[in-house]
Amino acid sequence: METCIALFRGINVGGNTILPMKELVTILERLGLRNVTTYIQSGNVVFQSDEKDFSRLANKISAAIEQARGLSPQVLILSVKELQAAIAANPFPQGERERKSLHLFFLDAVPRKPDLETLESIKTKTEQFKLIKQVFYLYAPDGIGRSKLAARVEKALGVTVTARNWRTVNEIMSIAMRLAEPASKRRIE
Repeated sequence: METCIALFRGINVGGNTILPMKELVTILERLGLRNVTTYIQSGNVVFQSDEKDFSRLANKISAAIEQARGLSPQVLILSVKELQAAIAANPFPQGERERKSLHLFFLDAVPRKPDLETLESIKTKTEQFKLIKQVFYLYAPDGIGRSKLAARVEKALGVTVTARNWRTVNEIMSIAMRLAEPASKRRIE
């Protein structure tokens, strides 16, 4: 059984596509996923599954949510190793202290022709970014709320993305690591 991380795109953001986490847990458990744990309301889920094909599992999850709620969210599933690699590859260690200034955009595929020149031309003086495989790192010490660069990432890369700040990424990793521990070593809380 593998510990997996599901990142849902666009649920419970801005009052649209509302999906209570308790309901999401129920839907996922009905699919046979085990030890389903959510983190905050914006679609971060850690679970265990025997399914090895993450793409197929993501489609099954999206279809089950559509059947239950009429929503068809995009779901990106990562292994613990993939999330660990994304954390380890962070090119902006200064952002680790300002945990909401560093964002990781997880891509559903490696971009074939990313338009990094456009992103470079619209970034502010304080913004820095780097694309590493299927993760786009954005260090924005002034925030991303009004960032033209943040708003154009998906279009410039030409692939679907979902973003999480450094704090969220590390909290998800912490949950995943606890879940991945053998049951005999888990702390009972």
